[in-house]
Amino acid sequence: MNKIDTLCVIDDDDIYTFTIRKIIKIADVTHNTIFFENGKTAIDYFNERKHDAALLPELILLDLNMPVLDGWQFLDKFIELKPVLQKQITVYIVSSSIDESDYSRAASIEQVSDFLVKPVTVNQLKELVINLN
Repeated sequence: MNKIDTLCVIDDDDIYTFTIRKIIKIADVTHNTIFFENGKTAIDYFNERKHDAALLPELILLDLNMPVLDGWQFLDKFIELKPVLQKQITVYIVSSSIDESDYSRAASIEQVSDFLVKPVTVNQLKELVINLN
């Protein structure tokens, strides 16, 4: 199976972060994984590395409910930044939300590939990476 170079997880939930680390390891789909506890630290990272494709992820798993800068606010800033990023980055929202308005809002954002309900499974993660290639 092909691996992506870098996977990014933006989520403040310690239990989910622990779980997704294990899922990523079992799925064996990436060489590197970067984690951010909120959208602000993630967007700052992207801003600082926007011209260095090697440091940017191919895939982002984005939570919605986080402190400082939530997933929606991150997306607003990411969409502004995307034209200058030196790499194609795919974004999936991964949330425990079952609010229909969240699904609708995600579907209306072109830069969001899909909305997944936590937890992501090993097979789902493998499928996401396969669909990138």
